[in-house]
Order: sequence, then structure tokens, then C-alpha cells
Amino acid sequence: MATRTAAQRRAEAKVAYDAFMATCPSRKVFEMLSDKWVGLVLTAVSAGPRRYGELKTEIAGVSPKMLTQTLRTLERSGLVDRRVTASVPVRVDYELTALGRDLYPLITPLKTWAESNVDAIRAAERAYDLRTAAPV
Repeated sequence: MATRTAAQRRAEAKVAYDAFMATCPSRKVFEMLSDKWVGLVLTAVSAGPRRYGELKTEIAGVSPKMLTQTLRTLERSGLVDRRVTASVPVRVDYELTALGRDLYPLITPLKTWAESNVDAIRAAERAYDLRTAAPV
């Protein structure tokens, strides 16, 4: 078996999309998906078409700017579809695309896990803070 150079390995990794490689474009996807608002919006939209106001009400704490920015990011990435219906006033609905529906089963367990383990995480953080606090 022939030995490959680092350049050859990098070239192969580009084709294979290895997120551990610094130049791998999948890192941008990973970065986008790790945003808390992305996960919450995807989960909220999963039940069917939702209007902006419904999303704003359901996702407590999201600012109008962040909700708009997140929806645009998800639409640009092909995960959410924005549908405008001509009426007075204009109706805009957001819903998951096929790609978004493919992602949804991966996001839901993460949300459930976070909700189920928040107390354990907080306890671990308190214990760490006590262990590492500077003596008074």
C-alpha cells in the first residue's frame, strides 16, 4: 500500500467531507445547526406551517431580529420554506422542507435530552465551580 502525502489526504478529505479538517465545508453546517435558535425554530415549525407571530409567541425570549435572522438562515439552507399568500394583510407561513423533515428526528432528541438533563448539568456546573473557586 502506497503512502499518501498530507496534500493527498487533504484532497481526499475534501471529497469525503471530514468535519475534523479545518477547510471542510461541513463545519459551516455544523456551526449553523449548533445555534440554539435554529434548533428551537426547527422544532416549532415541525408541527406544520407556522406564522411569524406564532413562532415569536412559542419561542420565549427570541428577539424579532434573531427570529428573522434564523428564519432567513434556515430558508437559505433549504431547511425551511417561506410561503407568501396574497391577502390583506399578506400571509407568510414557514414550514419544514424535505431536508428539514430529514433533520428534525435528529434535533428532537437533543431538545428532549437537554430538558431532561438540565438539573444534572447545573449540579455538575456548581460542583465544578466549587472545586475550582479560588480560596477566600
